[in-house]
Amino acid sequence: MSPFALTMGDPAGIGPEIIAKLFAAQPALVQGCFVAGDVQCMRRGAAAVAGDRPPLVVAAIESTAEAAGVPPRCIPVLQAGTAAAALPAFGTVSAEAGRLAADAVLWAARAALRGEVAGIVTAPLHKEALAAAGLPYPGHTELLQAEAAAHAGVPLARMPVRMMLANDELRTVLVSIHVSLREALEAVTVDNVRETLRITDGALAATLGRRPRIAVAGLNPHAGEGGLFGREEIETIAPAIHAAQGDGIDAHGPFAPDTVFMRARRGEFDAVVAMYHDQGLIPVKYLGVEKGVNVTLGLPLVRTSPDHGTAFDIAGSGRADASSLAEALRMARQLAA
Repeated sequence: MSPFALTMGDPAGIGPEIIAKLFAAQPALVQGCFVAGDVQCMRRGAAAVAGDRPPLVVAAIESTAEAAGVPPRCIPVLQAGTAAAALPAFGTVSAEAGRLAADAVLWAARAALRGEVAGIVTAPLHKEALAAAGLPYPGHTELLQAEAAAHAGVPLARMPVRMMLANDELRTVLVSIHVSLREALEAVTVDNVRETLRITDGALAATLGRRPRIAVAGLNPHAGEGGLFGREEIETIAPAIHAAQGDGIDAHGPFAPDTVFMRARRGEFDAVVAMYHDQGLIPVKYLGVEKGVNVTLGLPLVRTSPDHGTAFDIAGSGRADASSLAEALRMARQLAA
């Protein structure tokens, strides 16, 4: 199999540290992997987690093919874009850190679209730093969607993607992603809900080997209580579910948002389609950020990520937990198999 690319993330955050911890603690898992990022930033991250021991050697490579030849307990790093002029300060938003993080993701995405890597696992970036660097995307998902659409030569609307957060107990897929709550409410349309169900069905059918059983959360308390607390369930969500059922999708709902995630966790459903970002992500993250994985559905490439952020408050301390990154790499390998 082609190698997997791990993108460095924002170098002012914990991305380089959790990558270094993963290479140190789980050499079998990272076999055939390399880092797309900045060599000096990765060396600083490796030093931050080493403690009293010598840090892992960061070996600069020129191509993906060189990753396989790097000795054990070394971190192969391919310089993505121009090297850092100066190392960004830990825990600080800066345009330079945003540029370095974006360069890594852009390089890895284009390599994956060309078939040079089996998939990408992205360490966290900081959305403010990305904006400061002049990138017109609020996060990984939108950036990857734009790159995939450009590679395919199609308008952005013809490359619909969705965010899925998953762990061993629960999967949730979002109708809208990084937008304000007001905009998220406006995104609850028949077409968007139906498209989310279509993408979820296709992605999970490939993973499970069968069509998934999908629950759909309502938007309002008690799923609107028959129209008493809002009519979106009656006028928008239920028609979308009915249309999806006509497409052969095993979709059910809309169900009260405060109980549907518990029902899915008990095994009644394979996934829950949530109407907006926090509605779907809070239940998964409550079960433990060390177990959660972010998967972008709908892309013509494999992309996973830890379900936590840059953790600026502990960056540089060596205390960051690499568990979610490990789970993200395991899932990427499963999806690419």
